[in-house]
Amino acid sequence: MNPALGCGDELLKLFSSYGDVEECKPMDAEDCEEFTDVYWIKFRLVSNSRFAKRKLDEYVFLGNRLKISYAPNFETLNDTKEKLECRRNEVLARLNPGRSKGSTARNSGAPSSRQPQSINSEQRVSAGLEVPSRVNNTPITRVSSDKEYFPSQSMNQTVRFVREKLDKIQSSGQQLQDGPASKKTRIDNRRRI
Repeated sequence: MNPALGCGDELLKLFSSYGDVEECKPMDAEDCEEFTDVYWIKFRLVSNSRFAKRKLDEYVFLGNRLKISYAPNFETLNDTKEKLECRRNEVLARLNPGRSKGSTARNSGAPSSRQPQSINSEQRVSAGLEVPSRVNNTPITRVSSDKEYFPSQSMNQTVRFVREKLDKIQSSGQQLQDGPASKKTRIDNRRRI
């Protein structure tokens, strides 16, 4: 793209439709293919840059495909801190089931002037699970089902439900291994048709 043709302005207009753009400038020092220009476009919010990349990467613009990258090598320390803080808040919002979706979307795009949130010890889940070997049909050992392991009540209900199903399957499997008393076992391994 040639800035003399006004492509930079068109590019800025396109990217501005995905959020507030702080900077849009050609990067003349960058190595690129012939008849190709590299532009630095910085959004005010990281969430806007993610959305624009998702929508515009490989997008056909003035007859050519756009190739979009985050270019972390050009980020300042504050940019990186802001990006990590936004990502941290997104992860915390996903872990905290009490939050509504509206507050999650609002917090993920907010500037980095927020105070960091802390996770209390009940929200941190660390389970040291051992996977026993299945040699000699040893029973599977598991943690107590009386204990709540997840911060979400629905996840704990799901765990209880799955454990009940597994207990039913295991007990029905033992009944099948014992064999029904009414059927006579065949000695010559013939199958009944």
